[in-house]
Amino acid sequence: MKLPTIKQLRYFVALTETEHFGRAADACFVSQSAFSNAIQELETLLEVQLVDRTNRSVTITAMGQQIATQARLCLRDVESLVEMARGQREPLTGELHLGVIPTIAPFLLPAALPKLRRRHPKLELYLHEDQSQRIYERLMDGELDVILLAFPYEMRGVDTLPLFKDRFALAYRQGTKRVDPDNYRFNRLDADSILLLEDGHCLRDHALAACKIRNLQKVRRIGASSVLTLVEMVDADLGITFLPEMARDAAILKSTRVRMKPLEENSFRTIGLAWRKGTDREEEFRMLGEFLAEQHAS
Repeated sequence: MKLPTIKQLRYFVALTETEHFGRAADACFVSQSAFSNAIQELETLLEVQLVDRTNRSVTITAMGQQIATQARLCLRDVESLVEMARGQREPLTGELHLGVIPTIAPFLLPAALPKLRRRHPKLELYLHEDQSQRIYERLMDGELDVILLAFPYEMRGVDTLPLFKDRFALAYRQGTKRVDPDNYRFNRLDADSILLLEDGHCLRDHALAACKIRNLQKVRRIGASSVLTLVEMVDADLGITFLPEMARDAAILKSTRVRMKPLEENSFRTIGLAWRKGTDREEEFRMLGEFLAEQHAS
């Protein structure tokens, strides 16, 4: 059986990422004609159409998308094989693509990354910030090596490592009449007084569950698109919200009148890492997790 070459797989993955033959060829440092021939040879070998071609655009077929996912995983396995054969790979060295959700990245990473760089100078860390579902999909597609997110979150085909609990706090504008922060009671809140992120952000779901928000009439129907917008709305006294404790010293709260007051102990989300089952990099992912937990505790 004749198998695709590494070059053909690399070219096809580049094409799926750029959706343009010229840009993909440039990224692979080959001429466009040589690049096009390699893609056609791959289609002939697999006996399937990978790309719909028009004069102006390139569309990856449904089968092409599936094959691209497997191609990425194959390329990662080949890279691991080479590193294993060299016998020179130390933990947390070389490239590492970390996916992280936007309700963690700006709060935990700015202080942690410089220390990580000093401790592991050979590590080439690439950050990819997006919502939970998107970074999970990119993890399973082989685009990311490991993801940093908040639990609970339903995923299949992964191993997880819980790192620490991140308590929720009541966030309000100083001097607001909407809530008495020293005597907070959910049932005392007026209708439409709670501001949350839009659907699709796991922080919204975690806040609803952890903060025991059962009466949705108290939640404003229009959600914020980001934590920054949420903070600005609270600062304008449009409502109160619930923020993770790790946001307390974040830059987005400085120069605002937003204050935070911790809620009860069982109002929290769990921060952790997830990676594909069976990866040979589990040891270093656990090392990364231990480092992040250590930085959070310090």
